[in-house]
Amino acid sequence: MEVVALTFRHQNTSSSERNYIHASSDSAAAPINISTMVSSTLLLGGILAAATLSFALPPSPPERRGAGAIKCPVVLNGLVGVSLTPADFDSYATSPFNPDYVRGGEKFSQTLRFPAVAASSRFDNASTKAVEVTINDRSIFQAQNGFRRAGLQIQGDTNEGGPGTVGIRTLHFSVKQDPQRRLNLTHEYLNVWHETADYSANQFNFQAGTLIGRNSNKNTFKVLNRQNTEVWSTPIDETAWQNFAITLDFNKNTLQVYYSRGDEPLRSVTSALSNNNAGGGQYQIGILKKPTGTSDVVNGGYQEKNLDEGQIYGGLFLEDGANGCISL
Repeated sequence: MEVVALTFRHQNTSSSERNYIHASSDSAAAPINISTMVSSTLLLGGILAAATLSFALPPSPPERRGAGAIKCPVVLNGLVGVSLTPADFDSYATSPFNPDYVRGGEKFSQTLRFPAVAASSRFDNASTKAVEVTINDRSIFQAQNGFRRAGLQIQGDTNEGGPGTVGIRTLHFSVKQDPQRRLNLTHEYLNVWHETADYSANQFNFQAGTLIGRNSNKNTFKVLNRQNTEVWSTPIDETAWQNFAITLDFNKNTLQVYYSRGDEPLRSVTSALSNNNAGGGQYQIGILKKPTGTSDVVNGGYQEKNLDEGQIYGGLFLEDGANGCISL
C-alpha cells in the first residue's frame, strides 16, 4: 500500500507548524476492505473539519452582559462593535478610533486584541465587546525611545476646538487585567489622560504602577489633577472589571471621579474638585509605559526586552453632562 500523508494546519500557526497523520503498509499486507477505508476516511475528514472550525471560531461571547444604561447624550463614541475585526481598526471608515494615532510602526490590527471575558464591562451590551491595547518592543511612537506606547483616540476628538472640551464632559472607561499580559508595576504607567493642545500639560492623569520620584503604592490606580497631585486611588483588582468616570466641567474648572467594581453602579468618590481645564486637547486611552533608571524618560532609560503587556478596556464613551446628567 502506498504511503498516505494527510495534512492540516491550525489557523493561528505559521506555515511551518503542521501536524501530519501517516498510514502505511507493505505490499504483502492483507486485502483491503474498501468499505472500511471509506468509513474511516469520512470519519477522519469530519474530525479534521471540526478541528479546523474550532480554531477558526472567535472567542465565545461573555456569559453576562453589563447592566449599565447610557442615559446622557454621547459626544464621542469609543464603544467597540461586536462584529469589528482587527483589520477594521486600520481604516477611518470602520474604526471608532483614529487608525494612525497613537502607535509605533505596527498597525492596530497587529496589536489590538479581543480578549475572551466571562462578563462584559458595565456599559457593554450584546452589541459591543472589550478591546485590549498591547505593547511590545516595537511600541515606540515617533522618536520617544524611552516610552513603550500605544493608545486610542476616539474619532471626532480633535486637538483644538473639539467637542470634548466644552461644557461638562464625562469620560467613561472600564479596565480589566490580562493574566497573560501583566503590567510590570515597578514602572510608571499612564493609562488614560487628557492632554492639552500644545502638549505641555494634562488636565488629568489616570495612572498605575510606581510613579517616578514619589512614594506611592504601586498596586493602585491613581487619579492626578493638572498639578499632578493625587486626588484619589484604589487597589488594582486582578480579576474583576473596574469602572471609572471622570467629569471635567469646562465652565467651572472642576474635576470629579466616579468608581465601581464589577457590574455595580458608579458612585462619586470625590467631590467636584478645583482644576484648571483650559488648553483644549484630546483624550488618550491605552498604555504609556515609562522607563526606569533615567531622568530623561522620553528618550532613554531601561525597558525590559521581549515585552508583551496589555490593558483590557470596555465601555469607552464621552457623554454630555449638562444639567447634572451622568450615567451610573
